Amino acid sequence: MNILFLGDIVGRRARESVIENLPQWRDDMALDFVIVNGENAAGGFGITAKICDALFAAGVDIITLGNHAWDQPEILNHITRESRLLRPANYPIGTAGKGVGLFTTKKGKQVLVITLLGQLFMETLNDPFAIMDKELNTCLLGEMADAIIVEFHGEASSEKMAAGHFCDGRATLVVGSHTHVPTADTQILPHGTAYQTDAGMCGDYDSVIGMEKEEPIYRFLTKIRRGRLTPALGEPSICGVFVASDDKSGLAKQIKPFRWGGRLSPTNPFTQNEPNAK
Repeated sequence: MNILFLGDIVGRRARESVIENLPQWRDDMALDFVIVNGENAAGGFGITAKICDALFAAGVDIITLGNHAWDQPEILNHITRESRLLRPANYPIGTAGKGVGLFTTKKGKQVLVITLLGQLFMETLNDPFAIMDKELNTCLLGEMADAIIVEFHGEASSEKMAAGHFCDGRATLVVGSHTHVPTADTQILPHGTAYQTDAGMCGDYDSVIGMEKEEPIYRFLTKIRRGRLTPALGEPSICGVFVASDDKSGLAKQIKPFRWGGRLSPTNPFTQNEPNAK
């Protein structure tokens, strides 16, 4: 199975780029399943029902959220109706929506998606490791699920790495999000789980993590908030990871970074020769 995970979409230019190009990427990479993090898609803060619909229409299978899940009030109602929109699973019981789902691809394969919020330097929620353990023990890779993707939305690289090794051999992919900067540690872990500490963002990298530079720099210099943070409007780089999984075991055969457009050096899963395949 071929899977593409795209990191946090920041603002209008980035989401328009994903919507415009995803149909071609699905064909070029023979993608079976596409997940995007959409928590910054609406002006950098949250997501709306209209944006969800546009991403799904373009070929996105699942949209995940993070600590900005509730920035757009309308999403509280929409997430209860839209099963393909996931918020972190470790929110308290009773929170709108869900953070885990088992989904069927067009070819009839079963894909389990788990999205979680880290605890270090973030809002304290329920224990993400306990939830990962429960879900992975309930839906076994290679038996009940043909692929399992775990997204860990967190600030600390140590917590994300610990999550990767904790899931090694039980998930197809563990990928981090939230920091908006792609890491260079794309790899397959010893027991067969693909891993990258952070997928990076889909956004303009001539910015401060996707936002126009002036306001964040002013805040760092003066400790004063002068205005709103607004998404940078230059050409976006679309960042994520591509994973090919084994049809029998569900474990990863290959993982490669995906970077397209904008200022960052481009990568293409089918033109690179990297030592991260099994």
